[in-house]
Amino acid sequence: MNLNYDHTEKILTDFIKNETHRIGIKKAVIGLSGGIDSALSAYLAVKALGNKNVNFLLMPYKTSSKSSITDALQISEILKTNSRIIDISDAVDSISDSLDEKELPNVRKGNIMARVRMIMLYDESAKNNALVIGTSNKSEILLGYSTIFGDSASAINPIGDLYKTQIRGLAKHLNIPENIISKKPSADLWKSQTDEDELGFTYDEVDKYLYEKVDERRSEAYLIKSGYSEKFMSRVNSMIIRSQFKRLTPLIAKVSNRTVNIDFRYNRDWNT
Repeated sequence: MNLNYDHTEKILTDFIKNETHRIGIKKAVIGLSGGIDSALSAYLAVKALGNKNVNFLLMPYKTSSKSSITDALQISEILKTNSRIIDISDAVDSISDSLDEKELPNVRKGNIMARVRMIMLYDESAKNNALVIGTSNKSEILLGYSTIFGDSASAINPIGDLYKTQIRGLAKHLNIPENIISKKPSADLWKSQTDEDELGFTYDEVDKYLYEKVDERRSEAYLIKSGYSEKFMSRVNSMIIRSQFKRLTPLIAKVSNRTVNIDFRYNRDWNT
């Protein structure tokens, strides 16, 4: 799982620059949460496009922790970028209240928050002719620990092939403040919520397993011999399988020779 951070930084900044300029766009917008993932995407985007071409939206809900805003503003100040705070409380509560239920479960209300935030980001994208830059890491993507059409949505995602533990290493390489690197990972969707409490394991534990299972393609027998418990493996495997739909664009039934997102997927397909 070790990375050459200089090389990785170049790959990811080139990716952002090339994929935006390829379609004639030179600006980006990022939802800045105060966490390490969005901070890393922000640093990479600014390195690729320049701080005048990257805008940040900070979108707290009324139960969001104060540190989410202060940490996000810290990143914006360091990078000298434009940032705007949009309180999503009224929008989220309006949707929640319209469902005519006394109290929504945390997960459902969290999904509404995530999707309202993405509405704001895509509106900002349309307003400024900017691409929405993704902030989901590989650990979250494989585990399905995200809201489809919410925080998992983006035009391009520079950090989606980095595990959480690799995110920390690259963040240190880029000199992202230690208080952001070391804070407990949280989507901040409800009070005192943390990723690892909700998942039931740490990112250090699951990243090593995911790397061996997905990247190294180790067999179940090998993984058991390596010391992973069958209970842990079963839980993680189930999360990967159940969340496959989140990793795909909407499945299109194939009836022609060239089906969108099956045979016709890339810009170059126009010329073939």
